[in-house]
Amino acid sequence: MNRTAASRRRFLRNSSLATLAAALGGPIPFARNLAPGLFPDALAQSVADLLPDKRGLRILGDRPIVAETPVTLLDDDITPTERHFVRNNGHPPERAAKRDLAGWSLTIDGEVEKPLKLTLPELQSQFPKITRTLVIECAGNGRAAFNPPASGNQWTLGGVGCANYTGVRLGDVLRRAGVKQSAIYIGYESEDAHLSRAPGKHAISRGVPIAKALDEHTLLAWEMNGQPLPAIHGWPLRLVCPGWPASTSGKWLKRIWVRDREHDGEKMKGHSYRLPKFPVAPGTKVEAADMAIIHELPVKSIITLPASGAEVPAAQPALLRGHAWSGWGDVKAMHLSYDFGATWLPAKLSAPRNRFAWQRWELALKLPTKGYYEIWARATDGKGFQQPMLVPGWNPEGYANNAMHRIALKAV
Repeated sequence: MNRTAASRRRFLRNSSLATLAAALGGPIPFARNLAPGLFPDALAQSVADLLPDKRGLRILGDRPIVAETPVTLLDDDITPTERHFVRNNGHPPERAAKRDLAGWSLTIDGEVEKPLKLTLPELQSQFPKITRTLVIECAGNGRAAFNPPASGNQWTLGGVGCANYTGVRLGDVLRRAGVKQSAIYIGYESEDAHLSRAPGKHAISRGVPIAKALDEHTLLAWEMNGQPLPAIHGWPLRLVCPGWPASTSGKWLKRIWVRDREHDGEKMKGHSYRLPKFPVAPGTKVEAADMAIIHELPVKSIITLPASGAEVPAAQPALLRGHAWSGWGDVKAMHLSYDFGATWLPAKLSAPRNRFAWQRWELALKLPTKGYYEIWARATDGKGFQQPMLVPGWNPEGYANNAMHRIALKAV
């Protein structure tokens, strides 16, 4: 980390601690021991005011609500709903909080032979029911590491989760409607209100090429981890487009628009969810015409155990573990280094529950002597793509950072 970035983070942390102290009505004597992203228990209710069904998340913004999960709370093979990150773009619809299905239906129209309007019971009864374990990751996950800083929510590594989703294949519904040869893209429309609450203005309306929409892993989901979708996660129905930016997995759905051109809805143009078409120097101003839509997200991994800064016995095996995933599908190899990349040790890598689920990795590592160590984690996916050591490809919005996760350990 360079000196400017370190100073900025110290300032932000000190400012946050000052705010916490003011909220508590006095100093926090051992504030230096408070893990980043964690709130004192006395303030749990204020966090719960925004996210009453969540536990342990770090609030990045409240308008719209954005919250990430500390990486050590992502250790489960299936991310518990209460620990799954939240990324909203507008105001959730009132019907979601009230669980009110009156008047709700999903419209499928555009470049189809037979437009459809389906109620939730019709979706649930007329198509094969599917449950898949799928990773959803914000394209900006890891943005906080970009230098110079990129605009947007300063995600560290917690803008990702792997949950069970139950619903129907979007492809089955599209085939019922009869996709025309002219179909190129789909775009979704949702019931969340724009932050301005201006009538007719969408908070977000993104989409994917028709091939991704027809992929067997792309779902219209009404359940998350065996329960109806929580209001904050899109009740009554959401898209799940695994492997692509989470913004393509629209929540609070009301329409799927099959189009004869690339979708041009809200946050599909300009710099939104796009990368430069060619490498640029950090800090470069990139014209919108030189940006391309993000498709598959790059291979990535996290270390969920132990926490950075932990002490472990020297010359005795210490268990390290975490997860790896890739927008291209399965991960084929996982390696760790404890000597700054001079040596790479293969970790045990479990098979995914299904394609686009993350994969558990584990390694019993014996650090040779007492002292300070850094553990570097590197995943390689089935396409041969591998995580870089440093933040790759600076871009104006801070997307697609898949640099190796590194933690500090002290052998004692």
